[in-house]
Amino acid sequence: MKAVTILSGGMDSTTLAFAISSQHGGDEEGAIDQHFLSFNYGQKHKKELLCAAQIAKLLQCKHDIIDLSSVAPLLKGSALTDSQEVTMPEGFYAEENMRLTVVPNRNAMMLSIAWAVAIGEKADYVYYGAHAGDHYIYPDCRQEFVEQLSEAFFLGTYGLQDTVEFGKPQAIIAPFINIDKTEILKRGLKMGVPYELTWTCYKGGEVACGVCGSCCERLHSFYLNGVEDPLPYADRTSWKKAVEEHTGSSL
Repeated sequence: MKAVTILSGGMDSTTLAFAISSQHGGDEEGAIDQHFLSFNYGQKHKKELLCAAQIAKLLQCKHDIIDLSSVAPLLKGSALTDSQEVTMPEGFYAEENMRLTVVPNRNAMMLSIAWAVAIGEKADYVYYGAHAGDHYIYPDCRQEFVEQLSEAFFLGTYGLQDTVEFGKPQAIIAPFINIDKTEILKRGLKMGVPYELTWTCYKGGEVACGVCGSCCERLHSFYLNGVEDPLPYADRTSWKKAVEEHTGSSL
C-alpha cells in the first residue's frame, strides 16, 4: 500500500507518521510506503519544516516541501502569516483570541495538493493529523469537514482512471480526529517518538516561547502524561497560569 502523509514537523503529524510506520512497517504484508508532504505557506514558524525533514530522514521516507509562500501576502488576518498587523496571541489554546491563528482554507489547500499527488503516485490514502483539540478553533479540523472534503475529492476524480494511467485514492484518513493532544502524546511516548525533533511553537524564534497557545497546549499535554517536554523553552512555567485561568482549577 501507498500513502501520502501531511507532515508539518509538529507533534501530531509526527506521531501519525510513526504510528503508520509502526503498525504497517517492515517487510510484513500490508506495509505502507509513505510519501511525506510539508508546506511552506509563509508561516512565521518555518523551523517546523526543518523538523519535518529530520523526521522523514529518520523514517527513511520520501519527503517534499511544497512552496505556497506566494499565497501568504493574500492570507490577511492570521497571526501565523501576517507579519505586520496581527500579533501572535498568547494563553490557553481554546481561548477566543486563538482564532487569530486561523489561516483561511489552509488545510483544504494542503489536502487538495496531497490528493493530487496521491492520484499521480497511485497512492491508496491521504493521511492527515487533525485532532479533537483543534475543533475549538479550526473548522477545517473537524470530522464533517474531513469526510465531506474526502467525498468531494473522490467524486472530482471518479472515472478518471478509466481513460488514463492514474491512481484512485480511497479517502482522507484522519485517525486522531476524535482524540486530543494528550492522548496523541500518550500513544507517541509508547512508540518512542523523538519529540525533541518536533516543533510546535507558533512564534518564529530559535527557542520555543512557552506562552503561545500552541506551546501551552503542548506543555500541558506533557504535564498530564507525567513527562517533561524535551524541548528548551524561553518560558517553561507561564502555561500553568493560562490553563488555571481558563479552567478555574489549580494544577
